[in-house]
Amino acid sequence: MKIAVIGTGKTGGKVVELLGDELSEAFDASNKPTAEKLKQADAVIIFVPGDAVSGVIDDVIESGIPAAWGSTGYDWPDDLEERIKAKNAKWVLASNFSLGMNVIRKSIEAISAGSTILKDPEFHIHEVHHIHKKDAPSGTALSWKEWLDKEAEVTSAREGDVKGIHELTMKTGTEEITLRHKALDRALFAEGAIWAAKQLVNNSKMEAGIRTFGQLFDQVIEEQK
Repeated sequence: MKIAVIGTGKTGGKVVELLGDELSEAFDASNKPTAEKLKQADAVIIFVPGDAVSGVIDDVIESGIPAAWGSTGYDWPDDLEERIKAKNAKWVLASNFSLGMNVIRKSIEAISAGSTILKDPEFHIHEVHHIHKKDAPSGTALSWKEWLDKEAEVTSAREGDVKGIHELTMKTGTEEITLRHKALDRALFAEGAIWAAKQLVNNSKMEAGIRTFGQLFDQVIEEQK
């Protein structure tokens, strides 16, 4: 299998490193992707900032190959699903490619359900990332709020080279619960993105269209039962 990479920054560079001989080609600002070049690969992994997505999205769509997107801070067009299906392509969109984050998702859903019996619970989500991250709050923090499905204060901080820390605190007048996820190495995001791209290629049961990383994770787990 050969996988192309668009974006060779902190995380995209780690993807390139881990792919090794499986790398088709790495694209960046000095080597821009085209649909024809992308067609030489079996799949593509994209880690570009939200403000750079518009510069590559049309070529990724035109290529028709499976795509794993790790870009956040971009408003995806309303007709995206239609365009992807017209190419019979399979995409996964992720705010965070940590496989362990899906364990967190299940935990947050359980906290949300259990909180209904508590008296006046308050929720606070806090995230910390490196100083070069442009969007705030992070896409992952917004996903946590979506999974919680409750009113929650969301705050952000940008410090040094922090790879990603997310915390959910639920507090009542008599107790406090904190759920915390800390990324120790960007390799975890690269590993998850490579796993996702390979699932898109190898899973013949998967229909064309767009799914979240969580939906992909749940489908694979269900099929393994």
